[in-house]
Amino acid sequence: MSEPTVLLLSMRSVNDLVASCALYEFEDVVQATTGAERIDATHSPAHELSRRIYKYARRYSGSRAVATSIAPAPRVVRLRRDYDLFLPIFNHTHELYALAQIPEWRKHCRYAACYILELWSHLLPDYLLELLVDFDVIFVGSCHVAEDIERLTGRPCRFLAGGVDVLNFAPYPEAPPRTIDVCNIGRRAPLTHRALFDLMQQRRSFVYYFDTVAASGVDNRQRTYHVDSAAEHRLLFASLLQRSRYYIANRARVNEPDLIFKGDEISNRFYEGAAAGCVMIGEPPRIEEFEREFDWPDAVIPVPFDAPEICALIAELDADPARLARIRRDNVYHAALRHDWAYRLQAVFEALGLAPTRGLIVRERQLRALAAAFKGSERVTPIVSTGVPTLDVEIEPTRAGVRTAAFEAVYRAAT
Repeated sequence: MSEPTVLLLSMRSVNDLVASCALYEFEDVVQATTGAERIDATHSPAHELSRRIYKYARRYSGSRAVATSIAPAPRVVRLRRDYDLFLPIFNHTHELYALAQIPEWRKHCRYAACYILELWSHLLPDYLLELLVDFDVIFVGSCHVAEDIERLTGRPCRFLAGGVDVLNFAPYPEAPPRTIDVCNIGRRAPLTHRALFDLMQQRRSFVYYFDTVAASGVDNRQRTYHVDSAAEHRLLFASLLQRSRYYIANRARVNEPDLIFKGDEISNRFYEGAAAGCVMIGEPPRIEEFEREFDWPDAVIPVPFDAPEICALIAELDADPARLARIRRDNVYHAALRHDWAYRLQAVFEALGLAPTRGLIVRERQLRALAAAFKGSERVTPIVSTGVPTLDVEIEPTRAGVRTAAFEAVYRAAT
């Protein structure tokens, strides 16, 4: 039986913000485990003109077909073969018009699913959302918007949690010394930042890493910038977290309550910090989804976003090195069994009834072996040629890593 063929549509050539790099990492894992072909969307004056004309033609004609016929064609890619799965991955809903660059994608793809990372219920463009009606399943990274998307499109919509390339972020096989005391990147609270910065000035031995550049954002609530290479940035970021003792991780958009009024959302920082074995401190989301994703003791040490007493808290935590060591091991262990991007791809495959690829099976074995190395009891033997551990015992994945019975049957048959 041949393996499923996959076609990706990526926005990496359109959106090069640092915050988008995690999604491009997801695409890289998809390609590595499935051999997927990837089409990179382009952004040009012709594409933007086409979108604007489509928007107004749709509004005034009331017809999607009329708007499509009126809007000038942007740069398009003609597919010359068929695929089992079309999987475009979007940072937000305003990128959906990139689908127009592959005008006949539905005809060439047996199944179609998309993943949209960030959506807010009061900022959903109707003229773009209706482009989703051709998908079999819609996956979203914002748990509170799934019902709204399903109602507006008439298509099944499911929450798909964020993730991380655990094999890249985990401090293995050689754990570097954690020479950075606190890592605090992106959005930050002024009081927390000032307390840590003052301590760094007072004690030169205290290493506090933080962003010094804010290339965009309103009132400095967002701190983001452009990157030359998403893959290079993720490798650098992983290296940074592997060397950090504490990592400040807060719920998504923690300082923009006007966007999260419907409920907290999970920031990808929690997946990254756990995989790197950091002790995470911050304000976690107050939702069931987060409790299910990070249900082990001390996954996050709760600290208010504005925490002028942050230095005293860190001193208290430092007084219990055994607890810190356990937290770091547990974080990597659970990340390896539950939060790698391969598990998110597995969820997409399960939803559509697609069999796992050999690459997906191999990666899951690598992740289980990695988890065993941080559990401390199972025997792990490194493979010299790849640096990836292999394992001669079976470890049952927990919750998010558990396969459905049908998927399990196919998995067993393939192995």
